[in-house]
Amino acid sequence: MGYSFSNDTPIYLQIIEHIKTKIISREYCPNDKLPSVRELSLQYEVNPNTVLRALAELEGMGLIYTERTNGKFVTGDTDIISKVKMQTISEMIDNFYGSMESLGLTRAEIQKILNSEVKK
Repeated sequence: MGYSFSNDTPIYLQIIEHIKTKIISREYCPNDKLPSVRELSLQYEVNPNTVLRALAELEGMGLIYTERTNGKFVTGDTDIISKVKMQTISEMIDNFYGSMESLGLTRAEIQKILNSEVKK
């Protein structure tokens, strides 16, 4: 099954992004129990320590929490989830504009193109 990782970013960071996306898109809902470290390591086909590192970062962000002996869960704090979602959207927009500007477009030209695409 596995997950296809790119070579330009550490795997644990890619796992963070993948799980974060599942949380902010509500594939994993608030207070849902996450798969175990073992299940995730099998799913991603990586060492369990890599998954643990990613989960520790997600816990540091406040997106997940640990219940001793019960596992890891998505936070029930929807404000945190919304904040991370907006940060992610902002990063995606910045990356988009950066890519378009590298093609020689100005912000005004980009907006004009976006507006014309919306009207289609």
